[in-house]
Amino acid sequence: MTPEDAVRHVVGTNPTFAVHEVVVRGVTLKAFKNIPPTVPGLLAAGWAQHGDGTLEYLAYEDEALTYADFTRAVYRMAHAMRDELGVRQGDRVAIAMRNYPELLTLLLAISSIGGVVVFVNAWWTTEELDYALRDSEAKIVFADGPRMERLEPLQAELGLTLVGVRDAEGRGAHDFTTLQQAARSEVAPDVAIDTDDDFAVMYSSGTTGHPKGVVQTHRGAVNAVFSWLMQSFVAPLVTPPDPGAPEPLRPSVLVVTPLFHVTATHPLFLLSLPAGAKITLMRKWDAEQAVRLIRDNYITRFLGVPTQSAELMQAARRMGERLPTLDYLGSGGAKRPGAQVAQLAEAFPNAGIATGWGMTETNALGIGMIGDDYIARPESAGKLHPPVQELRMLDDAGIDVPPGQIGEITVKSPANMRCYLNKPEATAEVLQDGWLRTGDLGVLDADGYVTILDRKKNIIIRGGENIACLDVEGALHRHPDVLEAAAFPVPDDRLGEVVGAAVQLKTGATLTQADMAAFLQEHIASFKIPAHLWVQHDVLDRGATDKIDRRAIRTACLDNQKVKV
Repeated sequence: MTPEDAVRHVVGTNPTFAVHEVVVRGVTLKAFKNIPPTVPGLLAAGWAQHGDGTLEYLAYEDEALTYADFTRAVYRMAHAMRDELGVRQGDRVAIAMRNYPELLTLLLAISSIGGVVVFVNAWWTTEELDYALRDSEAKIVFADGPRMERLEPLQAELGLTLVGVRDAEGRGAHDFTTLQQAARSEVAPDVAIDTDDDFAVMYSSGTTGHPKGVVQTHRGAVNAVFSWLMQSFVAPLVTPPDPGAPEPLRPSVLVVTPLFHVTATHPLFLLSLPAGAKITLMRKWDAEQAVRLIRDNYITRFLGVPTQSAELMQAARRMGERLPTLDYLGSGGAKRPGAQVAQLAEAFPNAGIATGWGMTETNALGIGMIGDDYIARPESAGKLHPPVQELRMLDDAGIDVPPGQIGEITVKSPANMRCYLNKPEATAEVLQDGWLRTGDLGVLDADGYVTILDRKKNIIIRGGENIACLDVEGALHRHPDVLEAAAFPVPDDRLGEVVGAAVQLKTGATLTQADMAAFLQEHIASFKIPAHLWVQHDVLDRGATDKIDRRAIRTACLDNQKVKV
C-alpha cells in the first residue's frame, strides 16, 4: 500500500485509531475516538502489552523493575502525595533531577491524582529556578542532590516543600523513599480527570528572555502518543516483512536525552506504555557505553540529538559493532546534517534512519520520515504525521503560500498546547483559531515533504537545547563593564550551534572569554554561556529602527571583522 492508503486502512479498520471531530475550547479538531482520555490511562492501557505486568520494563544501571513493579510504585507515590503532602487536583508539583527512574514514577503519580507536572530544567541555576517556580506557583519540588543545593536558598522565600530523591534524601522536609513506604494503597487513585485538564508545564526558551511555560493537556499528550503508535501498524502495510522473516524483537528504548524535554518524555517514555516497550535510562551520555547498552540489552530504538547519533556511529566503528538489533535511529531537537544520513545508514544497516520535527508546544508531534524517504531527501524534515494533524504554510499576513514558496509552518491538532502559562499576549500571537504558528520557516513541496529553512525566532539550538538570545544578553548585561550585548549562533561541528556574543564594554574596560564565563556561572546554565566572545568599545551595529542588528553583528564577527577574545 501507499502510506496514504495504509493510513486510511488502519483508521478505517482498527477501532483503536478511529478518528472523530471534537470541539476543544471553541475549535473543531480531528482526534482519536477510542484512546485513553488521560496520561495515567496509558499505564493501564499498556498492561497486556507488557505481559500482564510480568515483563521487565525499566532498567537503570544495576536496577530493574517489572511493569507491575513500576505500576505499584506509581500508585503508591500517588497516594502518598495526596495523603502525606496534601497534593490536590490541579496543584502543580515540580520535578528537578537528572534522568532517574523516580522521575518517571513521579510524572505518572502526579498526573494520577489530577496534579500538574512542572518539568524543571536540571541545568538551571538558582536564579532560573526562582523564575520558573514563581511562574508556575509550584510549592512542592522533588529534587536530587545538585538541584536540592540550588533550591535551598529559595525554600523560605517561596514557601517550598522540598522532597529529597536519591542523593538528596535527608536534606528536604520529606524523602522519596519514606513517602513510598508510608503509602496506604498501591491501586489506581479514584480521581475524575477530564481529558482537557492540564497535564504538564514544560518550559521552552523563547525570544522574550525568560523561558515560557508551555501548558500541555491530557488530550494533547495522548493524541501525540497514539499518532506515533499508529506508525507501527502502518509501516508493515507499506513495507511488508519478507516471507519467513523472524518475529521482530520486543521494542526496547534507550533514553539518552533529558526527561525534562518532550523528545524523551513523549515519543520515548509515554509511547513505551501502550507500545509494550522496555525503557533503559543512561545516567550520563557516553557514546561507548551507549553502544554496549544497545548491544547487550537488545535495544531497538534510539532517539537523540544529531550530535549523539554521530558520536554513537563513531563509537560503534571504533568498537567494531554494527548494532543489528537497532531498527530505529531517530533525531530530534535539532536538524541532522544531511551528509550524516547516508553515513548512519551504512554504519547501522538494520536501522531505519529517521528524522523528526516537533515542538514542546505540540507535545513533540509534528513532521518526520524514515528509511529510503530520508536517504533520498536528507535535507528535508519529512511529512506531517497523520491522522489528526493539519498543516498550512503561511506568509506574514496569515495567507497560505503555494507549494515551493517559503512560509511559516503552522499546525492544527489536539496535540497543540493550551497556552503559555501567564502569557496571554504570547499565546494569542502563536495560537489563532486552533492553528499554532511555529515561528519556523520552510517550504512544502508538491509531494507533501517539508524542508525547514530558518527560524523566525532568535533561538540558538545547541545540541538540541534551545537557548534564547535575550536570555544570554540579559545575563551579560549584569556584568558591570558591559554596556550592550548581542548573542547569536556560531556553527559548531559537534553541537550544530554554540553561543556567540558581541559586547560593547565601558571605556578602558577589558573582558576575556574566561572571565565572562566565570561571571555568568551564577546567572545562567553553563550550556548557555557563550563559547565565543567578541569585544569592542564602539556601539554595536543597529538597524533602521535603531534596534540591535543581530544578523549584521553576527556576520561581522564570523567574518573576523571584529576582535575575538
